[in-house]
Amino acid sequence: MATGWQPAVRTGADVLLRWGRTSQALELARPGAGERAAYDAWRDYAEVLVEAGLVDEAIDALARRPRDGRTLWTLVTVTEGRGRDERVLELLGPIAEAFRRDPEQPGVRDPGDALSAQARVLERSGRVDEAIGLRAADAAAKRGGSTVEDYAELLARHGRIEELRELATGRERYVAARPYVTALENLGRAAEAEAYLRGLIAARHPGWYENALMELLIRQGRFDDAVKGVEHTFDDLYDGNLLQATMVLLAEQGRHDQALELTEGRSPEFLAENDAFWLRSNRWWLMGEAGRAGEAIAEVEALPADEVDDREQTIAWLLARDGRIEEAIARLRPLPGTRAATYLAELLVQQGRFAEAIAAVPGVAAQREEERRFWTRRVEHEEPSWSDPGEECHDDPWTSPDTAPWQ
Repeated sequence: MATGWQPAVRTGADVLLRWGRTSQALELARPGAGERAAYDAWRDYAEVLVEAGLVDEAIDALARRPRDGRTLWTLVTVTEGRGRDERVLELLGPIAEAFRRDPEQPGVRDPGDALSAQARVLERSGRVDEAIGLRAADAAAKRGGSTVEDYAELLARHGRIEELRELATGRERYVAARPYVTALENLGRAAEAEAYLRGLIAARHPGWYENALMELLIRQGRFDDAVKGVEHTFDDLYDGNLLQATMVLLAEQGRHDQALELTEGRSPEFLAENDAFWLRSNRWWLMGEAGRAGEAIAEVEALPADEVDDREQTIAWLLARDGRIEEAIARLRPLPGTRAATYLAELLVQQGRFAEAIAAVPGVAAQREEERRFWTRRVEHEEPSWSDPGEECHDDPWTSPDTAPWQ
């Protein structure tokens, strides 16, 4: 907290609130007078004010901030269920109307978010028809970046099938199809939703409709039908391949063995492109979840060590899934880097060994040095970057051994 690092400040304020030391929590969370663009500090301060019961003060603090989309949405989220919807609408209304009159107005960043924020507060306060009317007009005028999608989702939440069908069968079907399917399913009309998606697929409309059909069938418990509907994509070498998505959805339903079966029989061309990259790591994850961690460990150890990324951490996770917690901890202790340390700390916490867990986490200086080395390597090898080197970065293609890489 002394460094001013915002996640630590917020965590410290939360601890103080739990102790009942409200004034200290507010003092800690209050942004400094010279802070200009620290949105996260003001967001956290507003949330701490609300948690302390000072909702009006939180609204006042946010109302003085720049009128950008992040501030507007923070205003919406921190006041939900707090009985202040009319006051929030008084603040949002003029911003939204100004944007409707002049989308290019100066001095306001991302004002289109005011349209969505206004509709959300109207909806939650019971003024659904008013929210739908505004969203319909905004969609027709193409105001804001995601207006049609927001409008479709609003209709879906309130079962407005006729308006949804008009969107989902017209030019806007790409953004309206998913809310339409969801609304039909929620009304007990899953067969109608399935027929709609199969019609789009048969007409070869571009989009994600096969994926949506698979998700619908899995939610209906029709697992074999879901696989059959998309299995023709499983050896595709391009973006239309739904193998991993199918595996993960089956795993979420506890069908790990069925997901594992999908890794078998893949074409040599597909394996050459994907096995080492992601398929076998997903296979080990599924085996661990299916109670076959010992088999997975044998597969990992049978490969040359330099052919398996995060080999030791992967084995440690599998050991833990096999109930061999102490062996997993012993594997992790000597490993360098924050990822291994974090997983070690998680295992220790699960064992109730909290002091050891805290001691396992590298200090701030060590973490910064690791980040510096990471960026130095990237620059030296001229690797592509997805963010500015000055920003916090986590080189984390596989966030943890029990999570598929794409999640």
